[in-house]
Amino acid sequence: MTNKEDLGTLIVTGASRGIGAAIATLAGERGYAVAVNFSKGEIEAKNVVTQILAGGGRAVAIHADVSSESQIMRMFETAERDLGPIKALVNNAGVTGGFARVEEVSSAAIANVFTVNVSGTILCSREAVRRMSTRRGGTGGAIVNISSIAARTGAAGEWVHYAASKGAIDSFTIGLAREVATEGIRVNAVAPGLVDTGLHAANGEPGRLQRLMGTIPMGRPGMPREVAEGVLWLLSPAASFTTGTILEIGGGR
Repeated sequence: MTNKEDLGTLIVTGASRGIGAAIATLAGERGYAVAVNFSKGEIEAKNVVTQILAGGGRAVAIHADVSSESQIMRMFETAERDLGPIKALVNNAGVTGGFARVEEVSSAAIANVFTVNVSGTILCSREAVRRMSTRRGGTGGAIVNISSIAARTGAAGEWVHYAASKGAIDSFTIGLAREVATEGIRVNAVAPGLVDTGLHAANGEPGRLQRLMGTIPMGRPGMPREVAEGVLWLLSPAASFTTGTILEIGGGR
């Protein structure tokens, strides 16, 4: 048994590793029943679930590719069935499309980045709003989208295509927040800067953090847990008058 406050069901997309795993783990500690979504990394996702359960929380791992509308709908149905009504959503799943100058990027990479990062976020948010909106019989809730400081800096010479997708996330966050502001739903975004995860090595440059360290005023990369703290604040009642906000967590970059 646990004395944790029951905060309802939270879906975290792309939660098997990195920032997503940190968000899911912290949410479990705080009292959410967590749907740990993954498209790859089943073992890692199940490890996140095990960690949450070990701390007295509730969690399930749910496989779904957010580039697929049908899989998104199944994910929400599964989360509701196994954990209860959806009260919160974190749209964390995303891809970078790899390092490439605009003159070198392929149409396939662009399409994949926008399908996962933008369409996936919009469709997941649609399903959350359908369930949480007081206009539709819901009891309200909160959505946090994971953007990036790249949306502001443009990421020239590295991944402008990725930065553009995150710019779309910022616009979507503001628009949806205003659309559902009187329906009990708050919508915000967190824009991480350079964070110490496996993303850099996965894209072929394990030394990227060290190379860009001089661009961070605080002189160090962020940690996934630090980003997770910002996300959990935006989900919490402490942020009850905060909506349509892009919270940068980037050490001043």
